[in-house]
Amino acid sequence: MHGFIPPERFFPYLTWTDIRDMPDKENVVIVQPVGAIEQHGPHLPIVVDSAIATAILGKALEKLEPEIPAYALPCQCYGKSNEHWHFPGTITLTAQTLITVLMEVAESIYRAGFRKLVLLNAHGGQPQIMEIVARDLHQAKEDFLVFPLFSWRAPHIGSELLSQKEKELGIHAGDAETSVLLSLLPDQVKMDRAVAEYPHGLPEDSLLSMEGKLPFAWTTRDLSRSGVLGDATVATKEKGDRLMDSVSDGWVKVLRDVYRFQQPQAWKS
Repeated sequence: MHGFIPPERFFPYLTWTDIRDMPDKENVVIVQPVGAIEQHGPHLPIVVDSAIATAILGKALEKLEPEIPAYALPCQCYGKSNEHWHFPGTITLTAQTLITVLMEVAESIYRAGFRKLVLLNAHGGQPQIMEIVARDLHQAKEDFLVFPLFSWRAPHIGSELLSQKEKELGIHAGDAETSVLLSLLPDQVKMDRAVAEYPHGLPEDSLLSMEGKLPFAWTTRDLSRSGVLGDATVATKEKGDRLMDSVSDGWVKVLRDVYRFQQPQAWKS
């Protein structure tokens, strides 16, 4: 059941007495991977985001020093994916449902005595959900340190491997995600169906963009016929291997930083 996660780092394999007797629980790092089950074009399985969230975490935990206590919760596979709901197979929760699920999971973790929770999100449609949950949890429990983090914001070498157009517009099921799935789940990738399709009808010479400082609301069907936003045809396993090795190295540093982190408390100074 642990999948990509090292079994000794998989929270559900612990017993309740293991958890009761765990030392220094205030600094143990608990990580909740959050993904999605949503369309990723005609060539990729709908599990992409959940697989990436879990695999990045698993590879980072394999590399992390054993003396740093960190455990992975099972992936929250269903996310807020309503931008993709015109494509069959997409399963989506509402924003409120996902917020409620994550809040209640977090409250259980807090009740067990843990005080550091990372939300490792790999779906681009829900970083705002992670931020709302983290802020509300910390506001309600001042000693609860919650980190709403996006998988690809840890340091990695993606900029060296992708074209400039792909870095700007290849946001879904393109070169990066297809390469990573060729690394992680090669038998589930149908490269004979891979396509290159970039967003249609974007405003020209405008401050507005799909994602950025001044975004507009969109659904995938507005921008793509295939469900792909990027060039999947140039993906390779070698690029995927390098991306996964690089981003998991970045996440090792993230986990170390979370373990050492202490909440600033200016009001106590």
